[in-house]
Amino acid sequence: MSPTPRDADAPRAVRAAVAALLVLGAAAYTSWALEAVLPTGLSPLRTYVSELAAEDQPYGAFYRAVDFAAGVLVCAGAAVGLVRLRCRTAVPRVRALSALGWAGLVVFGAATAADARLPLSCAPTVDAACLARERAGLVPATHTAHAVSSAVAVTGALVGMVLLTAALRRAGAGGARQRTVLTVLVAVELAATVWTLAAVFAFDAGHGTWGLGIGQRLQVLMIAVWLVCLAWLVLVRRRR
Repeated sequence: MSPTPRDADAPRAVRAAVAALLVLGAAAYTSWALEAVLPTGLSPLRTYVSELAAEDQPYGAFYRAVDFAAGVLVCAGAAVGLVRLRCRTAVPRVRALSALGWAGLVVFGAATAADARLPLSCAPTVDAACLARERAGLVPATHTAHAVSSAVAVTGALVGMVLLTAALRRAGAGGARQRTVLTVLVAVELAATVWTLAAVFAFDAGHGTWGLGIGQRLQVLMIAVWLVCLAWLVLVRRRR
């Protein structure tokens, strides 16, 4: 018996609202791309994305506000998705994958919003004095809190991406090409996450940044693109 996605029963207005929230959240989550036109003074090749929102940066307040909005939008969209759009099927595994996947996105959105409220005080990858204070434990506690909330956000995003993609594939939702695109995005996201983690460890060990900025920007870009693709599938609700 073919699985029956619950989103097929949801009013179009609900699906449209979830899709809109996810797309708007994804757009806000890519606000870092504005560094291409804003004179931030930070190199996208070697800096953390979150350093754009540091308290001592010229556009910090702007980036913090947009990041907070991104988290709230995705959290709201995922919460509605969890309640109204998760798969309702005779296959328990698909139900569980869908519910846990939407829950992962809720965590991602909430942690992203928290991240914006726990900014770095300075930019350690470009400010030697900031790095020295950070390694000596002389920076505000928000540095540690920010690291924790960032880790939670990425973990939530990965859980959501992996499990919802698996649920969509098992339920046959969308076209084969769309499901393949989601799968490729997940694979690239996992690779970018490994790259970012390796670069962070290298930087912490004093071995340079290893293209930290590129890896992390690829990581957050894949999350945003995947959210847009998910929004499209939610809106068109195709299934076999």
